[in-house]
Amino acid sequence: MNRKHVFALSLVAAVVVAGCAAGGGASSSVSMTSAELDALTRKIVNESFHDKGIVKVKTAFADDETLKACNAADVAGKPLDEATAKRLEALNLQTIKWPTGGKYLGDWKEGEKLAQSGRGMTWTDDAKTPNGGNCYNCHQIDKKEISFGTIGPSLYHYGKLRGVSDPNSPQSKAIVKYTWGKIWNAKAYNACSNMPRAGHMGILTEKQVADVVALLLDPKSPVNQ
Repeated sequence: MNRKHVFALSLVAAVVVAGCAAGGGASSSVSMTSAELDALTRKIVNESFHDKGIVKVKTAFADDETLKACNAADVAGKPLDEATAKRLEALNLQTIKWPTGGKYLGDWKEGEKLAQSGRGMTWTDDAKTPNGGNCYNCHQIDKKEISFGTIGPSLYHYGKLRGVSDPNSPQSKAIVKYTWGKIWNAKAYNACSNMPRAGHMGILTEKQVADVVALLLDPKSPVNQ
């Protein structure tokens, strides 16, 4: 069951409890199909949420083909079939915007700030407020950090382990390009990845993506020390 359905069922349960408390004779058992839960979720969102500040309901609850397929697989309790996964990955790969002028690496110091920050994209923010990458929420990046998430793999020595001593060398081109693409749209490489599609969804700008790539690949970055 995906988060949308959990959200819908929690509200259904609240209605059931309220009905019982009011003596309405509501059933204590809730059994709904996935399609019914989808319809109920859309109804609840349409009736209960509204645009506020920079947050818009249409984008906050938007589903594309990739998300719908992954949610359906999650509900079914099994992974996507290989053919569907490959097709969706190919579609997402086409959405990647490669860096202007071929400049993949920015400033790793700015990238470190982004990795540390989880701010931005809430209704109280101004549209010009820079978003953070919130990378430490899922990854270890620097050995000095004492708190980090483990949903994603450790990225400590990311470039060093991959032999990237000079990110601008022809030998490093494939790793550099993959790193950019993974940050821009992770679903291009794993259709149901939990990693946010930072560039594709407008979480990070092109410059910010370049700075995070530099954090991971620049030999001078603390990641590779």
